[in-house]
Amino acid sequence: MAIAFSWDLVTGLVSFLLTLMILSYLIGDNPAFRVAIYLFIGVSAGYAASVAWNQVLLPRLFRPLLDGGWTDFVLLVPLLLGLLMLAKLSPRTAALGNPSLAVIVGVGAAVAIGGAIFGTLFPQTQAVLNEFDLPAVSEGWSKWLGVLSEGLVMLIGTVGTLVYFQFSARATPGGPQRGKLVNLIGWVGQVFIAITFGVLFAGVFAAAMTALIERLSFVVSFVSQFF
Repeated sequence: MAIAFSWDLVTGLVSFLLTLMILSYLIGDNPAFRVAIYLFIGVSAGYAASVAWNQVLLPRLFRPLLDGGWTDFVLLVPLLLGLLMLAKLSPRTAALGNPSLAVIVGVGAAVAIGGAIFGTLFPQTQAVLNEFDLPAVSEGWSKWLGVLSEGLVMLIGTVGTLVYFQFSARATPGGPQRGKLVNLIGWVGQVFIAITFGVLFAGVFAAAMTALIERLSFVVSFVSQFF
């Protein structure tokens, strides 16, 4: 069966070769797999750099500066910090980039803490409280008990997980020790954490298997075009 030349054929052939190069890792680490990984990292880095330039640096920094914003102190600060960050490319001038790195780390930590508090802790607390909205249940005792049990499980899991990450302990002759009640609640939290990690691992494994099945199906479909 003759296959006419087209860009679809070229892109399909490239995808086919890259898929085989990635799947070659099943027989062990090899140069083909490393080349595919290098290509993936390079393309990802290029895409990230393109997005940063076209959606952040150009419209939010350089274009306003070129339009007469050189007197705007707010625009000069990120420009100066960016130039100082470039000093990290050389060991001799790496110290000049420390202020920029400190700003990045500080802002990143603040965003992470704020996200953990307002995006996880408060919503989780509100979700636990919502599970105890028993007056809203008007479908009989069975429904009431079901809502109550779900709320108790969420409450126990939330409190146990938070207590598990509580590391303060009182000093004793045998060394720092936590109370028995705290250890018990922390153990319950550890069980919930283990269940959560198990569910996450199952989700990752299912996604990986889905991607593998899709790639194998693509290989079979591509090869079948030539027969």
